This record gives sequence, C-alpha cells and structure tokens, in this order.
Amino acid sequence: MAGSRLERIGTVFTRVRDLMRSGVIKQTEKPIWYDVYEAFPPKRQPLYVKPHTRSRVRKPDPVPEIFYTEDQVRAKFYEQYGMGPRPFDLSKSNFVSTCQRFVDKYAELKSQSEMDDTVLFEETAKALLAEGIILRRRGASTVAAESRDPVLGLKLTAMLAEQQSIGDDSMQEPEQLTSNTTQMS
Repeated sequence: MAGSRLERIGTVFTRVRDLMRSGVIKQTEKPIWYDVYEAFPPKRQPLYVKPHTRSRVRKPDPVPEIFYTEDQVRAKFYEQYGMGPRPFDLSKSNFVSTCQRFVDKYAELKSQSEMDDTVLFEETAKALLAEGIILRRRGASTVAAESRDPVLGLKLTAMLAEQQSIGDDSMQEPEQLTSNTTQMS
C-alpha cells in the first residue's frame, strides 16, 4: 500500500501521518523528524506541481542570413576551379590560399573598373595567370592539357608577355612577341 504511492500524491508528512493513524507504523516507530515537522510546519506546503508544457509555435528566425560578396566569389571560384593546385598549408601563419588570392585580385579589379561580374571573373583569372598562378578548371584532365597543340603554349606566353608589356607601357606587335617567345625557348 505505502509502496504504491508516488511523491506526487500528498507529502511525506501526510503519508507517514496516515500510516500512523491506520496502525501500520506504531507510535514508538515514528520518525525523529515527525514531531518537529508537526510543531513547525512549513509556510507553504511542499506539493508536487506538474510543470506546464505549452505548445510552442516556432517563430521565424529574426536574424537573416549574411552573404558577403567575397563569399559569392569564393563559391563561384570553387565551383569552377575546385580546391586549387595545392593543399592548404596551415603550418605557416602567412599562407594565402589560391582562392584568397583570387578574391583579393577580384576586389582590386572591381574597385578599378565597372565591369560585369562574369567578365570580371575571367579578367581576374587572366590577371592571376599573368602573376604566375595557374588555375585549372574543374574536370579538366592534365593529359588533355599535355596533348594540345604546342602553338597554344606559344599563345599563352605571348599573352603573358603582352600583359607584362602593357604594365611597362611599351606596346609591341604580336609578330614580335611570337618571335621573342620562340627565341627564348
């Protein structure tokens, strides 16, 4: 009988009191604390109160998602070029990834000109090529790049030389550039 009751039904005092009245607990076996509790009862009865569970309506998150232009450029970079030619070197504190260099160059070119984003993206890739950073498009195999026409290599070196000559403000003719590149080889 006493073991079947839960703490939720009555208090320990009322249960012991009822057991003493019914004769299950004798007056000689009553707990030490019983007389003290009877003489000085608490101001508030320690009753078990079931916590209220309210149905919560999920409110939309007041904080909007934040997208920076750099994040969009990074996403497009990784979509087109993948992770880049080499892994990140986190042991060096001054290491700058290829993607970060691309984003920095993109921001620099964007501040200098008012080009469309797609054109600016391609111009950034060309500017990095001029600096010596080679970007390989995702899915392009290295075997296919090696089996291309050797004239393509000349065109790339000609374009690189042209970019450098524009920086020096000395324009050369394309025939001179190709002859210069063949002489260098």
